[in-house]
Amino acid sequence: MASAGRPELPDGEDSGAFIKSFGLQIKLLRERAGLTQAELGSRVGYGADQIAAVEQGRRIPKPELIDKADEVLSAGGLLKAMKGEVARARYPAFFRNTARLEAQAVELHVYATQAVPGLLQTEEYARAVCTMWRPLLDDETIEQRVASRMARQEIFSRMPAPLMSFVIEEVVFQRPFGGTSVLRGQLEQILLIGQKRNVVVQVMPTGREEHAGLAGPFTLMETGTGQRTAYAEVQSTSRLHTERSAVRELEATYGIIRAQALAPRESLTMIEKLLGEL
Repeated sequence: MASAGRPELPDGEDSGAFIKSFGLQIKLLRERAGLTQAELGSRVGYGADQIAAVEQGRRIPKPELIDKADEVLSAGGLLKAMKGEVARARYPAFFRNTARLEAQAVELHVYATQAVPGLLQTEEYARAVCTMWRPLLDDETIEQRVASRMARQEIFSRMPAPLMSFVIEEVVFQRPFGGTSVLRGQLEQILLIGQKRNVVVQVMPTGREEHAGLAGPFTLMETGTGQRTAYAEVQSTSRLHTERSAVRELEATYGIIRAQALAPRESLTMIEKLLGEL
């Protein structure tokens, strides 16, 4: 689903080759300007170790760092021109198009069964989830994925605010990934986000006798242009559905799931109760 005329990133899991190439360009521009990593860092508001990590392709730079580096290094817009591709490189190849649609969504609805959805995760919870991933991820990939999940949460401060809803299985709120303190912080964050006027959080009780979500988790999205898609992922296999018939089926399923779940106010009350028991 790449946009016409836009260069595609390498197919590698985290576009490592692209990020290393971008970091090398920053290094060459820095050396041309006669600056050390510490000197560049002080001018753009970052530490020397962070600049080193960017130059070595171990850290994906934030947009504001790219903007400042372009100006300080007199790159003439060269670095800024690649800012969009750098942002896309935050995500593994299988999620890249979904992340793009998610960022454009005016409506987004998530059904989660195994873990708290990435859009709601705290940094500590996200790191615990990525650390438990199998096959094992290396430390750099873990940190990149954590950073990308935190970056996705910018959607909550976007204006106009998208309409968002989450239906999460009750058992997810009881799994202490990363330990009890991490779970406590995670539940507190969900309660905080659940207070937003454009966000609805619902709990699907484990004791429900009828349940329409047995086929697994999925996400529904609609962009400002009216494009409606669905994303599903299981056992390292993911698919972005764009065909209307498939999306319509999942939309209907989600409607039933929401009707079977606890009402929003009851859901937040349950989460508060679970938090108090930790």
